[in-house]
Amino acid sequence: MNLKRWFAGACLGLMLVADFFLFRAIHERDTAQADLRESQQQLKAAQADIEAMKNSAVGVQASEYSRLRKQNEILTNRLAAAQAELDRAQAENRRTAQQLSTARAALGLQQEHLQQLQGEKQQLAAAGVAVIHQNTCIANLHQLDAAKQQWALEKTKSDADVPVLQDLLPYLKDGAFPICPEGGIYSINAVGELPGCSHPGHVMTQ
Repeated sequence: MNLKRWFAGACLGLMLVADFFLFRAIHERDTAQADLRESQQQLKAAQADIEAMKNSAVGVQASEYSRLRKQNEILTNRLAAAQAELDRAQAENRRTAQQLSTARAALGLQQEHLQQLQGEKQQLAAAGVAVIHQNTCIANLHQLDAAKQQWALEKTKSDADVPVLQDLLPYLKDGAFPICPEGGIYSINAVGELPGCSHPGHVMTQ
């Protein structure tokens, strides 16, 4: 049972770790998407500047045009890097989500198994208590029969004679009439008959 609890705890820990990595992957994905949008906007602005300079009636200095082209290159590379980071974050997000789903499924199966074991344990415990009560009751019946036989011997009674409760008290342990642990009612019966109990299964044999 300790191993089962350890496994359930391990599954729960795995779920918490998976949730953490899932949150981090989503955060990285959102950051990458923001960087991608910003790079796209900067790239569009730079391209618009280039187009405006190309179409301008006023000639553009070669150095400025070269600077803009270089900036365009840098932004293009940054855009590619942001897209790659976004792809990586999305892949990590899918992988973490799959691990979390697997951990949850394993924990669900473990919980079902533990519930089944708990039910079986309760059934075995109930069955064990029933057997103990049955054995206790049968021992009480033997005590009643022994007291009845001693009473018949000392009082010179026949097998047909039926003692009452008060007749047997001096021959019983501590002078007390025994009680069935399951609430059954004892029948003393005649000397030649075995005493009985009203509870099913509580039967004395010779």
